[in-house]
Amino acid sequence: MLVHDEVREAVAEGRAVVALESTIISHGLPRPDNAHLAREFEQAVRDGGAVPATVAVIDGQARVGLDDAALDRLANDEDAVKVSVRELATVANRGGVGSTTVASTAHLAALAGVTVFATGGLGGVHRGAQDTFDESADLTTLSRTGVLVVCAGVKSILDVGATLERLETLGVGVLGYRTDRFPGFYLDDSGHDVGWRVESPREVAAILAAREGVGTAGLGLVLANPISADDELDRELHDRLLETGLAAAERDGVHGKDVTPYLLDWFHRESGGESLRANVALVRSNARLAAEVASAYAARSSSTES
Repeated sequence: MLVHDEVREAVAEGRAVVALESTIISHGLPRPDNAHLAREFEQAVRDGGAVPATVAVIDGQARVGLDDAALDRLANDEDAVKVSVRELATVANRGGVGSTTVASTAHLAALAGVTVFATGGLGGVHRGAQDTFDESADLTTLSRTGVLVVCAGVKSILDVGATLERLETLGVGVLGYRTDRFPGFYLDDSGHDVGWRVESPREVAAILAAREGVGTAGLGLVLANPISADDELDRELHDRLLETGLAAAERDGVHGKDVTPYLLDWFHRESGGESLRANVALVRSNARLAAEVASAYAARSSSTES
């Protein structure tokens, strides 16, 4: 694993760092916009006072923090594969190029000493999982990886209620940022309550710090940050696209980890770009909030040490 010099130095000095997953770059955003949007997300982290660390696999090497050449390589390589934790060793051995999911980003970020990371939506339990057992590795990885994931809830294509139940079973805490309702990615309300509400980055940082005292530092936390009302997708359009997209995926024989990029592409094409606008807005918001939390956590740790 290669940790970018800026990231390594920031971690060593106790400064704020935010990891960013890269699946959105290769599989979630259209070319050629994906490269400059990835840089916008990194800039949102910097604007929040932290160092960005985009995670990916480049020529078989897991990287935490990408230089310009590596980011452009990932954005433009049509052979880049989606890499979760179970694929890391295989892709590394074969010298491949891969974009990291929430699970593999969390895993590699933790290895590099990074506690906070931002993404768009968390993976979860798929609809019909009682028959298929189709559940994202994001959930089980967070049950053993002590990172905070800032996200806009889980993607609306999933079974949100079942996902929240699994997070509870796995011991992964869920916090709602200035909301009592769990967000639904493109929508600010998935229809489910969130157990604990927090009001500020400082409060989230205090919860992160409290894990050490109660022995839960090895468990993940989810900070659910709703998309703003101005940016959310029209609800009628969303529901229509979800219904037609799920039917199209079934018709085309798309299953498992391929469903998410298929439906994201479906939403993008069929919404006339509205879903892409919402996706970019929520990731930018999550990146900024994650940076503010990481900065508050770093400041708290620094004052405690002094």
